[in-house]
Amino acid sequence: MKRQTEFGEIPVEWQVKQIIDIKDEAKRAIAMGPFGSNIKAENFVSEGVPIIRGTNMNFAKFVGGDFVYLTEDKADDLIGSNCKPNDLVFTHRGTIGQVALIPDNKFQRYVISQSGMKLTVNSQLIDSEFLFYFFKSEYGQYQILKYESQVGVPSISNPLTSLKEMAVPVPPLPEQKAIASVLSSLDDKIDLLHRQNKTLEEMAETLFRQWFIEEAKEDWKLGTLEHLIDLKYGKALKQENRSGSGYPVVASSGVVGFHNEYLVEGPGIVIGRKGTLGKVYFMEDSFYPIDTSYFIKTKIPESNLLFEYYLLKSLDFVNMNSDSAVPGLNRNLALGTAVQIPPLERIAEFNKLAKPWFSKIHTNTKQIQTLEKIRDTLLPKLMSGEVRVEYKKVDAA
Repeated sequence: MKRQTEFGEIPVEWQVKQIIDIKDEAKRAIAMGPFGSNIKAENFVSEGVPIIRGTNMNFAKFVGGDFVYLTEDKADDLIGSNCKPNDLVFTHRGTIGQVALIPDNKFQRYVISQSGMKLTVNSQLIDSEFLFYFFKSEYGQYQILKYESQVGVPSISNPLTSLKEMAVPVPPLPEQKAIASVLSSLDDKIDLLHRQNKTLEEMAETLFRQWFIEEAKEDWKLGTLEHLIDLKYGKALKQENRSGSGYPVVASSGVVGFHNEYLVEGPGIVIGRKGTLGKVYFMEDSFYPIDTSYFIKTKIPESNLLFEYYLLKSLDFVNMNSDSAVPGLNRNLALGTAVQIPPLERIAEFNKLAKPWFSKIHTNTKQIQTLEKIRDTLLPKLMSGEVRVEYKKVDAA
């Protein structure tokens, strides 16, 4: 049986509650970060209590990345903005819609920044991981974004009041946990593959640095980048003209869409030309570089481009700006960069060793894309009850 709600039809045994009804009873269950004047750069220390900023929420589920820290005493002074494992954190200013969980195996507590707010839930009513996935769904994002202010910097109007009013579906607690377990297992597999890819890339980069930077020979020929590659301009392709599927469309910021035609047969390398200056991307499959990017043509015989990829990543393209209003990589300056040119057999040996690592990265990336598609397809269906999961029902005492 189903009943109609603002989330569409949901199972009749599911409830709909506001956040204020499922928060913990603690005094500071819902709180904002401190005023900016209460956290200054001079308060930062090398270790202690981490501050959660927007950049620490750019991860699949948990806060992470590089933190700045406060002393324990300073964190005590900001006790109202402290959060602990299993709390949810949101941004209320800047990048609206960000939501993350506090992990239970890192730090005992955190402090949210002035752009954030936190929620401690009543664990007898709601599973925090289930609630996290709800807010990642289209239904949850709508609940956040409907309170967005239309004036000035993107922000949530009256953040704490708005958060308290947000509505969420509340299945029986065992079903919440079962739903979260399904989605979490997919995210765990995705995270494992991402970490494998990071390790494989670091192995190849370490080998490159050892062979071609740390052990470079003085008798290697000194030349310029133009002796090894040429930079070709990408081609304009407006978003409305992209088919939405097929080959990746690559801009200076990376993959920005898909199109049913490609411009360059893979493998290939793309370099940011306008905007995200000098960012280097390796593309295993055929691709369509647009006009904010360059793609390279190698001059090294029978190359699989891995040497060229790490060489380009090692160069300082950021300081080759064309000095226009929009940051741009100057082609002539880039190609004129002085480089040592190793023997071709040494390059070939590196490419041969690194190739299996990149093949594994490519396989992992394809699997990641498949798992993300499954997760993103399942997410709204699980959150509306269109797809149900089995769970052990608990008899009422």
